[in-house]
Amino acid sequence: MRVLGIETSCDETGVAIYDQDHGLVADLLYSQVELHKAYGGVVPELASRDHIRKTLPMIQQALTESATLADQLDAIAYTAGPGLVGALMVGASIAKSLALAWNIPAIGVHHMEGHLLAPMLSDNKPEYPFLALLVSGGHTQMLSCEALGQYTLLGESVDDAAGEAFDKVAKMLGLGYPGGPEVARLAEQGEPDAYRFPRPMTNRPGLDFSFSGLKTFTMNTLANISSPTLQDKANIALAFQTAVIDTIRIKCNRAFKLTNHPSLVIAGGVSANIALRQMFDRIAATDNRNVYYPEFKLCTDNGAMIAYAGLQRLLMGQVEDLAISVRPRWPMTELNSDG
Repeated sequence: MRVLGIETSCDETGVAIYDQDHGLVADLLYSQVELHKAYGGVVPELASRDHIRKTLPMIQQALTESATLADQLDAIAYTAGPGLVGALMVGASIAKSLALAWNIPAIGVHHMEGHLLAPMLSDNKPEYPFLALLVSGGHTQMLSCEALGQYTLLGESVDDAAGEAFDKVAKMLGLGYPGGPEVARLAEQGEPDAYRFPRPMTNRPGLDFSFSGLKTFTMNTLANISSPTLQDKANIALAFQTAVIDTIRIKCNRAFKLTNHPSLVIAGGVSANIALRQMFDRIAATDNRNVYYPEFKLCTDNGAMIAYAGLQRLLMGQVEDLAISVRPRWPMTELNSDG
């Protein structure tokens, strides 16, 4: 089976084709970073318009590069949510229209399930059951994953997600957009013992996350320096990043004890953070755990994860009509194994 995947949930247009026997045969990604950089964040209307301009030409390019004809496709997978409603509508409308024209099913995929399954595109794949930590600009969630579509939410962010906090701290430090990679780069120059920031919500039971207070602590630390130098900013960036990563570590250790799962999947944009990976690699080596990440290019939003997730849903028999409908808010706990 061969599935076309379309990702348009936010500020990246992703188009990919996944073949059940041959793997990823086409993978295209267009980032809108330059478009939104002047505004310091994503402008929804501009994002939607750019998806309209880019998606169809990218689909044609993917078909051409993979030597795929329309009648060789078995389904079209698209991101149905969560995300920006206008951006989601672009992908859904194109997917449903092509599905009608080509007489194949269109399958709405949950954006975060796409991230969850992204490590499955690597040769070294996790096996169920496993823990999953999904960390991105809009979500920080801990899940127990028993099988495809069988997810139990163990904890989530009650305010700012980790990626959102990184972006806001980047603005405080006068860094560029997107902020997460900029903070990580600046943190490499930081002095480890200059500051110690709090580890939020680790002094109470549970697996929920909160990064809003840590963001405020960062702002107050910066405000207490009359004329912060680049080194001051680097020290603050490192202290902030270390606090986020250590908080995640503490919560993951609790989740391991709660579930006794042998493996952990970390996915989403923040999973590309090198310091985060290094810390969890050390844990894996010390505690005999298995930790899996997507390839770096698959950490951000992409069509490959949507195509793969769509194939899995197709194999499970998921079907839907041609009505165009998206879900800007869509809890993963509402997913189930029969679609």
